Amino acid sequence: MEAPPYLSGQLLLAMPGIGDPRFERAVIALCAHDDNGALGIGIGRIIPRVGLHSLLEQLGIDPGVAPDRPIHLGGPCEPQRGFVLHGLDWGGEDTLQVGGRWALSGTLDVLRAIAEGRGPGRWLVALGYAGWGEGQLDEEMRRHGWFATPGDDTQIFEGAVGERWTAAFASAGIDARLLVSETGHA
Repeated sequence: MEAPPYLSGQLLLAMPGIGDPRFERAVIALCAHDDNGALGIGIGRIIPRVGLHSLLEQLGIDPGVAPDRPIHLGGPCEPQRGFVLHGLDWGGEDTLQVGGRWALSGTLDVLRAIAEGRGPGRWLVALGYAGWGEGQLDEEMRRHGWFATPGDDTQIFEGAVGERWTAAFASAGIDARLLVSETGHA
């Protein structure tokens, strides 16, 4: 069998008809992908009526100078666990560098730094993550469930959340309106 493609630092875009409603039009920043599996943070949906300030207050952190941005639905796994996807200009106790493009932090130190105005310049907060076991993502990629693309960091951190799926396909030269959920037979 061929080695997996190790796609850390790429965006995974759910193809139409993926078959799992939790991932319909999903945009996932893939943060780890190796022989043991994969982990990504969903950046294509936000959690309704939950903002950063309320999350910080629940954690006993004064929101300080942090803008009250929406919280992303990071994925179906461990929805009570928080993550911050951010630029490489900040690092903390458990920060994971991702493909030389982004970093992922999962401890309170990054949230405190953001609230105090000394955190990363670009960031987004998510609850939960998308996870795949050994070989699972590789199999889903072979079945055409996902499309991988580098995407654009400006769109990832600053673009409208509801437009990220279409914009990420466009960055790869694909008009998402032309995608179909079924393949034909010749």
